[in-house]
Amino acid sequence: MKLTPSIGGTDGSLVEVMTTMRAMRRLRADPVPRELVRELIAAALCAPSAGHQQGQVFIVVTDRDRIARLATVWRMVAEIYEGWMGKADPRYGTDPVYIRTWEAIHYQRDHFHETPLVIVACYDQRRQIGVVKRRLGEMVTALRMAGPRRAARLLLGGLSALEHRSEAASIYPAIQNLLLAARARGLAANMTTWHLFAEADVKEILEIPSGVRTYAVVPIGWPLGRFGPVTRRPPDEAIREDHW
Repeated sequence: MKLTPSIGGTDGSLVEVMTTMRAMRRLRADPVPRELVRELIAAALCAPSAGHQQGQVFIVVTDRDRIARLATVWRMVAEIYEGWMGKADPRYGTDPVYIRTWEAIHYQRDHFHETPLVIVACYDQRRQIGVVKRRLGEMVTALRMAGPRRAARLLLGGLSALEHRSEAASIYPAIQNLLLAARARGLAANMTTWHLFAEADVKEILEIPSGVRTYAVVPIGWPLGRFGPVTRRPPDEAIREDHW
């Protein structure tokens, strides 16, 4: 599928960035300049957040000892994922695309300690949660407006889902901005959530407070390979008109 700029003179540079931004796991060990890292974070912070809370926090890791410790965790989670989900996929070991993908994953697993820059994306909603807890009375009144049945559903799980998904909706757009900015500057990156198999270990290594959730690990560096067009299924396969 090939995207083109829309009619009306729209700049095609963003389309080019998006359509050549694939996950790139083979990185050179050369450092990424600090000012460039700040530029990536600035782009990430342009993304919206729920209630304009701006709780995005990015742990920028360049310390070799911490990255080496993360590499040990990464090897474990990569092997867990491959042994569990990877080998359960019928395409594993037979589909050329999947074979190339797993070769890249294995390279990253074996060379993670050489990664020049690792960014861990977090969302800190502790202050807002404290505000909500102090206003439980207002929340109960608001829930009554929904009716007893719907209020019960919200209390039994809906509020937790709302909290988690609003956080995700506030951090993942920022991560996408970061990835687009990295690609625009010629940097290779890939976003992964496999660290959640061992989030406690990652938080311990990076001294992340217990009340803060981590949403992605993004290894970044100068590419060993080349950028190129991505292959995706056509939109018609993903669109449902008016209903599922």
